[in-house]
Amino acid sequence: MTPTSPARRAFVAVLASAALLGAAAVPAVASAPASAASFAGYSDSARLGYQKAVAVRVLKGVFERGDTEVVDRFVRPDYIQHNPLAPDGAETLKNLGTSVHQQFPDARYDIKRVISEGDLVLVHSNVIMTPGTRGQAVFDIFRFQGGKIAEHWDAGQNVPEGSANGNDMFSTVSRPRTERPGPAWLTAYNKKLVTQAFDQLLVQKDLSALDRYWGSEYHQHNPTIADGVEGVKSGLGGYFEAFPRLTVTPKRVIAEGDLVAVHSHYVNAPGERGMAVVDLFRVRNGKIVEHWDVLQDVPETSANDNGMF
Repeated sequence: MTPTSPARRAFVAVLASAALLGAAAVPAVASAPASAASFAGYSDSARLGYQKAVAVRVLKGVFERGDTEVVDRFVRPDYIQHNPLAPDGAETLKNLGTSVHQQFPDARYDIKRVISEGDLVLVHSNVIMTPGTRGQAVFDIFRFQGGKIAEHWDAGQNVPEGSANGNDMFSTVSRPRTERPGPAWLTAYNKKLVTQAFDQLLVQKDLSALDRYWGSEYHQHNPTIADGVEGVKSGLGGYFEAFPRLTVTPKRVIAEGDLVAVHSHYVNAPGERGMAVVDLFRVRNGKIVEHWDVLQDVPETSANDNGMF
């Protein structure tokens, strides 16, 4: 959700592209359709699964093996980049992948969960460039067009040594303890619920929203906030008092099953560049029961002209 200490400063990883999903979590990829019309005969679930698999194929190939051919196959040449460290274009992605693979040959991406809705895919991962380190928590968002990756946003931060709530930044604590999203028929309801809850709590700064939308069992993965509803009340209450002119502007919401992610621009005070934040919520029986997040400062300069949102 929101930071309560300077320790939550963002860390921009060497990667200018994305996280990476383990092959076991999504179906294998055959070939990319030549155009959006090629999806005409696909079910929605098959199309969403395909998008997840393409993201996996590209990122695993580029950043673990230095294979740039997958970029030619699955990424549009006019690829739009919002990571402030990287220029636009598929060629930049290929060069980046080659450089990262050469510099960090043992880099691994421990993917925790992935969801897809419409033309968007969101990946939550623990990116470890050097074995034995805690690495970074990273959220990546990809937009697809005609079966290929067309655009990318991300946010990442260092994984701290400890936590105020006893949970790490990645585990699933609420039951059932699975990283996979729940049934698709839950998507629309849960997306509406989280959108309303987020607006009332973060945009309007109404702490009573916690009593309406949050469950009595609530597990927190923000390492600076205590577990449970009382923990988030205390943490956010202090944050709102410290920054009375805080503005939170949601940019996109992505949902699948019981998981709903909100990508937002947090600005503590007028004139500041603010932070890119991804909040991921898990909903069970009509209540929010778990939360993960990542925060990254918006830098003064960028290698592209697209902004982080």
